[in-house]
Amino acid sequence: MIASMRRFGRWVSLVSKREFSNSSGFEKNAEQSPKSLNLYSAINQALHIALETDPRAYVFGEDVSFGGVFRCTTGLADRFGKNRVFNTPLCEQGIVGFGIGLAALGNRAIAEIQFADYIYPAFDQIVNEAAKFRYRSGNQFNCGGLTIRAPYGAVGHGGHYHSQSPEAFFCHVPGIKVVIPRSPQQAKGLLLSCIRDPNPVVFFEPKWLYRLAVEDVPEDDYMLPLSEAEVLRGGTDITLVGWGAQLSIMEQACLDAEKDGISCELIDLRTLIPWDKDTIETSVKKTGRLLSRSSSNRWFRC
Repeated sequence: MIASMRRFGRWVSLVSKREFSNSSGFEKNAEQSPKSLNLYSAINQALHIALETDPRAYVFGEDVSFGGVFRCTTGLADRFGKNRVFNTPLCEQGIVGFGIGLAALGNRAIAEIQFADYIYPAFDQIVNEAAKFRYRSGNQFNCGGLTIRAPYGAVGHGGHYHSQSPEAFFCHVPGIKVVIPRSPQQAKGLLLSCIRDPNPVVFFEPKWLYRLAVEDVPEDDYMLPLSEAEVLRGGTDITLVGWGAQLSIMEQACLDAEKDGISCELIDLRTLIPWDKDTIETSVKKTGRLLSRSSSNRWFRC
């Protein structure tokens, strides 16, 4: 499986060179200053840029001041000071609640939940407060500057408290966005878009890919569009839709199916809510079949 992920890193690099209408701005920056990075380093670079370009941006969570469990916040406190990058108590509800208040005052609050498995204590704050903040005030107030980062998914040794994929819970909540990247390039561009988006966002990071996925990432400041799926592989017989770390396995499935004469169209949803219905509908109208792979490794057929 590890060998498969390494192949996926190389595959993503090849895919990124294809002409996609929704990646034109990224393609331009990609030609300027690419540097080989893994996914956690791309996240770290995005956070550096976010703090550098906006003095209202703050990063906080458990252990973030020394780099965090996965080292995504390494060097931030040293560069930007502990007033802007700081540790919080072990209280997820408090982390998100503080982030809501910080964002409501016009700041960019970047809150880290150390593992997505522990986002549940903050469920009420996300669903009943952050998601409804704008609506309940008649658009007089909002906490649109809130981004909640959380590493999610299995890594093979995490156990049932460190391997969950809770994104589906939040995909039924109007008022928030849910975003999951598949690669280092995507992680940096999508995270910067989330931080600067005028809506609260839950950004799940596939921790399985933190060090396995490596590709050229522009050092520049760039953003990728939210709520736009990306067609990674054209096909005519069936549409495959997924997100995050699943894409490597789905790409291999496309190659295996091709040997049997089956042409698969592979789509990375990227933003799970609000999702890109037009791209999916266009593809399914062409292929007549849809297969969606959930993070729990189940396949759903339509």
